[in-house]
Amino acid sequence: MDDVKMLVSCVVAKGDKKMVRVSFLRGEDCAEGILPEGMIEKSRGFTAEEVRKLENFLRVNRQDILKQAREINPLRNWLGEWKEDGEKK
Repeated sequence: MDDVKMLVSCVVAKGDKKMVRVSFLRGEDCAEGILPEGMIEKSRGFTAEEVRKLENFLRVNRQDILKQAREINPLRNWLGEWKEDGEKK
């Protein structure tokens, strides 16, 4: 599964619970998981065995992925990074 790309959201609050959404993409295939549970909520194009491997990956790498999510600044990403003169980089 070397050709799978992973996208990580920032930390999202849902009620009193904090979570991170993780998407795995491979061409037209997609799987969406959540942390801290380490579960794939839905998938399309991945086999059951691949989904189990993705869930295992989420659990084994949970702390690193959560750390990465905490470092994401959604407002800066939404606005884009700007130069001092007001032009977008």
